[in-house]
Amino acid sequence: MEQKNGNFMEEENLAMRVSLISIVINTILSALKLAAGVIARSGAMVSDAVHSLSDVLSTFVVMAGVKLSKKESDKEHPYGHERLECVAAIILATMLLLTGLGIGANGINSIKSGNNLQAPGLLALVAAVASIAIKEWMFWFTRSAAKKINSGALMADAWHHRSDALSSVGSFIGILGARIGFPVLDPVASIVICIFIVKAAYDIFKDAIDKMVDKACDEETQTNLHTLIMQQEGVLGIDLLHSRLFGNKIYVDVEILVDGHTLLQDSHQIAENVHDTIELNFTNVKHCMVHVNPASSSETQNTANL
Repeated sequence: MEQKNGNFMEEENLAMRVSLISIVINTILSALKLAAGVIARSGAMVSDAVHSLSDVLSTFVVMAGVKLSKKESDKEHPYGHERLECVAAIILATMLLLTGLGIGANGINSIKSGNNLQAPGLLALVAAVASIAIKEWMFWFTRSAAKKINSGALMADAWHHRSDALSSVGSFIGILGARIGFPVLDPVASIVICIFIVKAAYDIFKDAIDKMVDKACDEETQTNLHTLIMQQEGVLGIDLLHSRLFGNKIYVDVEILVDGHTLLQDSHQIAENVHDTIELNFTNVKHCMVHVNPASSSETQNTANL
């Protein structure tokens, strides 16, 4: 239990460090893009700066979600608070969706109105390139941390960085198009970016919902659990093996077959060994319930023959 608590603290600390880095970089980047947009007379870059500011808000949501999800169980929440991280991921997916739809709507309105962009200064083009590089790095940096601690909220924040990088790509294409005489490229690129962002929001939302409705683990995890249980001494078979996602953690229920002539104390020890082995080898398993069923004489004989 102490080891698991230590892992939870380490996960929370890593998420907080990544989130703080994200806030600092996004704040600085937003200010630089806003200045570049104003100086270079680029509406696309100003819009991109506003998009980056939304990342700062989303990161605060991530920090709150991760912090709350790591709270200890209490009387009102005996199974813990892990699903609060799913709630944070859903909020982020909604923010991402609204951002994408806003970009797409602006692109469509620009095409309908036929308004031409002014030729922006070179500074806006440089700012777009710098934004693409920085936000893409932040995507991979945050994504790596999210995978390490299996955090849906942090992964959602990573995709928010990717959406900002895509937005900057659109800004780059639009600014470049305006400078060489093709301003329509800006709204067209915005619509394409909208599609990518909406797809990312859908994936994040679906993953969060799956973790909130007790979806079973993936087939590979189920197979690995089955193999590990069958390797334990005294286990003759498995009558039932259920798993369910609970936020970024896993609950496991298993019914094992044990020789019907085994003493109660020995049967209990076999169950304890299965329980401890599962929680030791699967760090995301928060709780494992093991039930012992007595094997019939024929089942015991069949196992012995194998």
